Amino acid sequence: MAENDWKSRLGVVYSTNPNFNYTSEEDEPEAELLPPEKQKLVVRIDRRNRGGKQVTVVEGFVGPSDDLEDLGKKLKSKCGTGGSAKDGVILIQGDMRDKVVAILTSMGYKAKRGN
Repeated sequence: MAENDWKSRLGVVYSTNPNFNYTSEEDEPEAELLPPEKQKLVVRIDRRNRGGKQVTVVEGFVGPSDDLEDLGKKLKSKCGTGGSAKDGVILIQGDMRDKVVAILTSMGYKAKRGN
């Protein structure tokens, strides 16, 4: 049943090869989690395309998306604000650069303030 799932193959053109197996980009393995001492995180502020609102951006995380979401959840709860974690980037509402850098360094990460 999984081989005939046409929704996952919407961009594929017809193939006459009987041995053709479609592979999607979602099948790629995720990066392995580096220990916190080897992570080099950059904490910066972003104001573009957000209606004048400030957002703290944490970039440079290497690891699975589950661990990224866990780290984002910890940062959001310690800062007391909302945000999101996706595509290797953690967004935290407001200008929390100094607080986030302090939290990350206390957790063992190499974090520096970007701009």
